[in-house]
Amino acid sequence: MMEDLHLSTGHELKVLMRDGLESAKILDALYARIDVLDSKIGAFALVNRKAHRRPGGGTLDGIPVLVKDNICVKGEDTTCSSKILKGFKPPYDATVVRRLKEEGAVLIGKANMDEFAFGSSCETSCYGPTRNPWDLERIPGGSSGGSAAAVASDETIMALGSDTGGSIRQPAALCGVVGLKPTYGRVSRYGLIAFASSLDQIGPITKDVEDAALLLGVIAGYDEMDSTSVDIPVPDYATSLASDVKGLRVGVPKEYFVKGIDREVEAAVKRSINVFKDLGALVVDISLPHTEYAVSAYYIIGPAEASSNLARFDGAHYGYRAPDAKNMLDMYVRTRSEGFGREAKRRILLGTYCLSSGYYDAYYLKALKVRTKIKEDFDNAFKFCDIIVTPTSPTPAFRIGEKANDPLAMYLSDIFTIPANLAGLPGISIPCGFTRSGLPIGLQIMAKPFAEETIFRAAYTFERNADIEKRKPKL
Repeated sequence: MMEDLHLSTGHELKVLMRDGLESAKILDALYARIDVLDSKIGAFALVNRKAHRRPGGGTLDGIPVLVKDNICVKGEDTTCSSKILKGFKPPYDATVVRRLKEEGAVLIGKANMDEFAFGSSCETSCYGPTRNPWDLERIPGGSSGGSAAAVASDETIMALGSDTGGSIRQPAALCGVVGLKPTYGRVSRYGLIAFASSLDQIGPITKDVEDAALLLGVIAGYDEMDSTSVDIPVPDYATSLASDVKGLRVGVPKEYFVKGIDREVEAAVKRSINVFKDLGALVVDISLPHTEYAVSAYYIIGPAEASSNLARFDGAHYGYRAPDAKNMLDMYVRTRSEGFGREAKRRILLGTYCLSSGYYDAYYLKALKVRTKIKEDFDNAFKFCDIIVTPTSPTPAFRIGEKANDPLAMYLSDIFTIPANLAGLPGISIPCGFTRSGLPIGLQIMAKPFAEETIFRAAYTFERNADIEKRKPKL
């Protein structure tokens, strides 16, 4: 029915539009949904009220897509949800945005996020927090919390997020949607405002696995504008969506089922592993022994790269500039003091300290060595398995403000997602159940570099065969 168009997936809408449905009707349904809900959820940093279908067709012809606020869209406010970039309108499109436009996607707006992607809860945005559609008193996860919440609440059909240490997968898990972090180098980072350049990767957040494959197929591929982009062919991911895992080797690392994991999360993930086993997959126990050092290494490498990347925001070129400065130094100090939020300042200070004379070898260089060990762990594990299955998050969504004043507790929210970023691996989060109180639980599937096809095969098979109740948030 026309009034239910916002509930549809992208691939469902493609069929309807082939039968004559107008893209404008989809947009009208979404705008009506946004008008009713987003004052409660806060998923949008910007709603593009002038969005429209461009003639020319393409893979995503007429499909609305929400873009995270750290991905440049020409002429449109792109602020990383930070006061320091207030008023910044990029003079160019990010490569992923250009590819979306070329394939006919309709860009419906910019998604709210943790400031500069610094956070696991979407509470640090200058626009205010995003709320979880399943419980408005809880966080949606971060930093791509706006993207995940908008998809979960049917305020958009698809969305793009960015993942530095779990920022696509963790909010996807907590909001009950699908989120994929591609292999590092699979998707161009040109036009993504950097947090940590050796870790960041853009990826899709969608309502189901088929849409994730559809969206990744559009944005993936080599880009000469990005020196980290890898020049290898992009497969037809749709052909990976075969419901069959017979003979697939599923690795289960003992280090991901440790003290502190929520019991309901653990139970749901173990049930999911049994689903793969019942479908003919071979479940094998593996070990990733350096997992316990991943968070420590990440929170040295990430802030170190962030402190360097954020040095450019000083009020001299673009964005916010402190008024009535006495001189240039005063302008620099006041602009950064007033423009950056608390968490951004914390990470800049931490990163600068780790890179300073006398501490580089003790902290940053040692963290890089640990990163190598973590990658070696995965390389060894993949000799015995094709995919690795784990929880996405150790807990369901926590309450807003619960960890805001405890940075260490907040950082541990990404304990299961960070290793994939350090090793450059692809990983997906798919819904695998609910807690007794109705909060979503996510299952993470990781594979070898550039083995997204294997991930889609496993995720699609699970989605089609697992007895997971189909629910929508009661909004």
